[in-house]
Amino acid sequence: MIAKLRGIVDSIYEDNCIVDVNGVGYLVSASSRTLSKLIRGMEASLLIETVVREDSISLYGFYDAWEKEWFNTLTKVQGVGAKVCLSILSALSPAQLAQAVAAQDKASFARALGVGPKLAARLVTELKDKVVTVPMGDVKIEDLGGDDVPLQITPQKDVQDSVLEDVISALVNLGYQRLEAFKAASKVYASNEGKPVSELIRLSLREFAKKDM
Repeated sequence: MIAKLRGIVDSIYEDNCIVDVNGVGYLVSASSRTLSKLIRGMEASLLIETVVREDSISLYGFYDAWEKEWFNTLTKVQGVGAKVCLSILSALSPAQLAQAVAAQDKASFARALGVGPKLAARLVTELKDKVVTVPMGDVKIEDLGGDDVPLQITPQKDVQDSVLEDVISALVNLGYQRLEAFKAASKVYASNEGKPVSELIRLSLREFAKKDM
């Protein structure tokens, strides 16, 4: 099995690339996120997942270990083949994936090509108890997101708390997207645990007001 390739990037296409390793060209499928980090003619190192079937051997390449772990996790969900998996990884970074799972945000998954409402619902349901982690030394800093995308590597138990869910639902009913409602409510809940739902909603709305100023 091939686990890693280091060589010169010979060609880059829409959903794959060719890596020249000592004169042998390996066709490697990858997400647009990984492909965007490659430069033709320059040396690159890719982590590889080798998928062996009766009629083919396919190589899937990843810029870092976190993306590779998400690939392996996503492909365990019914209806998610390698092609759909790369589509999801192209639409969402590993940090955004973790955030979407924690928030049970179907809309984020539906942004990926080939992911309809039913599959998006299945993804958030089946992934909610999954733990996707890698050593922090293997995580690239640009994948951690900006200040408005807080890092959440694994789904937290707080998401299951009925009080937090009530706050999120209230914010969604007020017209906010579920993911942004989750972010605001989680931030408020972390430092105000024990306060009534009405107070948590008020504090969450204040968080949105700060962003609008």
